[in-house]
Amino acid sequence: MLYTLALILVLLWAVGLATSVTAGGLIHLLLVIAIVVVLLRVISGRRVL
Repeated sequence: MLYTLALILVLLWAVGLATSVTAGGLIHLLLVIAIVVVLLRVISGRRVL
């Protein structure tokens, strides 16, 4: 049981290392797109929410 838990934790750690760069970039890209969309809606006079 302990070995299974250790294996799962090591696999999750490895997946976290592999995706931290790509997922981090994707999250930043989505945040920038969201900010641009909100700014365009505010500038055009539409309600944000």
